[in-house]
Order: sequence, then C-alpha cells, then structure tokens
Amino acid sequence: MSAADLAAASGLPEDVVASKFGVLQKPVAGPDEPTSELGLRAAREALKDAGVPAADVDLVIWCGAQHKDYPCWLAGLSVADKLGANRAWSFDMEAMCGSMMAALDVAKSLMLARDDLRTVLLVSGYRNNDLIDPAETTTRFMLDVGSGGAACVLRKNAGRNVILASAFRGDGSFSEMCVVPVLGSRAWPPRSGDADRPFFKVPDEEAFKRKLGETTMPNFYAVIRDSLAKSGLSEKEIGYLAILHFKRSAHLAVLAELGLPESRTTYLEDYGHLGQNDQLLSLQLGLASGKVRDGMNVVLVGAGLGFVWAATTVRWGPYPG
Repeated sequence: MSAADLAAASGLPEDVVASKFGVLQKPVAGPDEPTSELGLRAAREALKDAGVPAADVDLVIWCGAQHKDYPCWLAGLSVADKLGANRAWSFDMEAMCGSMMAALDVAKSLMLARDDLRTVLLVSGYRNNDLIDPAETTTRFMLDVGSGGAACVLRKNAGRNVILASAFRGDGSFSEMCVVPVLGSRAWPPRSGDADRPFFKVPDEEAFKRKLGETTMPNFYAVIRDSLAKSGLSEKEIGYLAILHFKRSAHLAVLAELGLPESRTTYLEDYGHLGQNDQLLSLQLGLASGKVRDGMNVVLVGAGLGFVWAATTVRWGPYPG
C-alpha cells in the first residue's frame, strides 16, 4: 500500500501519511500468505544465508505475532516440519513488537544452560495489519502496520556476531488501553457482527496518549542504555541502531537523545512497521548499504503494545573468545 492508498483509506492527507507518519509505502500480505508462511519464507532464507541445513536445527522459537493461521496453534512446529528440521523441538512466545529481542535473550539463556542446544532458529511472521481499521481514528498511530517475516540462526560458539546483553521494561497498566475487544475469551462466544469488526480500539484515547507521552520515550532510552551498560559499553560506542519504525519525529528524537547521526540507522519509510521484524529488517538493510560493518556494536530496539520496551546489543563481526 502506498501513502496515497493509506490516505484514501484513513481520510488523512497524503502528505501527512508520508511526512508525519513516515510511511511512503508498506507491504500487505495477500489471502494466500498466512502468518506462518511469511515466517517460513524468512526461515528458508536465514538458513541459506547461514549455510546451515535444517536438519542441524535443535530448537525453533516462534517469536512472531499471536495473530496466526489458527487460534490456539503452534506456528513454530509447523515451520519446523515444513523446513525439514526433524530433530528440532519448538515453542511459540510473544512479547508483541518486543518479541525479537526477548527471543534473542531467551535463546541465549537456553543455549548457555543446556548442552544439547547448538543451533537455534528464531522465526517471526506478522500481518497484524489485518487487525487495523485505517478509518478508526483512535488507532491512527498504527497506520504504519504492515506484513512481513523475519528469521535468524543462532549458533553456539559461532565466533562472530555475538549477542551481548539485553534489557527490558514493562508497564502492564497499558494492557487494556488498546485491544481488539471481540473474538477473545472475554467476549466469548462471539455475538452477531463480531467477526465484522476484529480491529484494535482505544477506549480512552486521551488517557492513552497522555500516558504514552509520559512513559514511552524515557523507557526507550532506558532499555538502550541498560543493554549497553550490561555489555560494558556506552551510547558513544553505538555503531548502528536497528530501531522499529514509528513516526518520524519520534525517530529523530531518539537519534538526538543518543547523539547519533541519521547515517547510523535506517528509517523504514518504505516498509512501515512490521512488528517484531523491524530490527532484523533494519540490520539487513544496514548490511546491504554498508552502514553495518565488522567491529560495530549494533543495538536492536523496539516496543510491544501492552507495553514492553526491549533492547539487545550485538557485537557484529568476528569475536574472539
């Protein structure tokens, strides 16, 4: 969908969608592309890039969206089967759009604790745009949400691209401030018409905006600095910031707070917000453009609705010891 498409669907001017919301275009999955398929495609590419056969994978962690092919269903096991990862066990986990960093930390912890885990595959699929009504004014901040998949291979003692430390902050007082109010167990069984309105809503928009304005940016800064400090680094040592897509003013505010030029990150205006896939997408674009180089400290950062803020620091390139 282009900015013009989004403007027509939302009733907003096209220049507002492009400049304020920071979306020139975004990918949207079709009816034959369920959530798991997006993750599966990414997983195949990740294994190919890593030069790792699917048969070597010990564990598949699905860290994609809860909005999956079926309710109460394990997407990770389906992906593992279709890949031919026949030795792997699997589980699904969710921290909304903070899931990739949470999965990196969980996978690292499991690999350190267990001697039977050498290769872990993280897989994410996301098409939460299905749950966004562009005409719903209370959720216009989610107008950038699109579809996509991401995956990465983690290998114990790989000798490069080491995961250093992660940091998280949560605030559960947001938990019911932005929800899909139908088709869940709180509104079960569904009533007539519920299937026609499976969209996010903000019941009290003024309270939500006020609370978000008070907490979100300080928590972004906190998890970035905590992740760096736990890694023995400072913000001056950030080589590249792989940050989620959000409105342009917030993106620039983070760079200003950290003293980073725009050349140290990638603004995802041609993709929008692809949930927990943003960080790996940004990293891949940074590698392709030459912004990410060996020896750099890369900080992955995002936030999940509900709310959880998350950051992980990675030392890119060869790593001795």
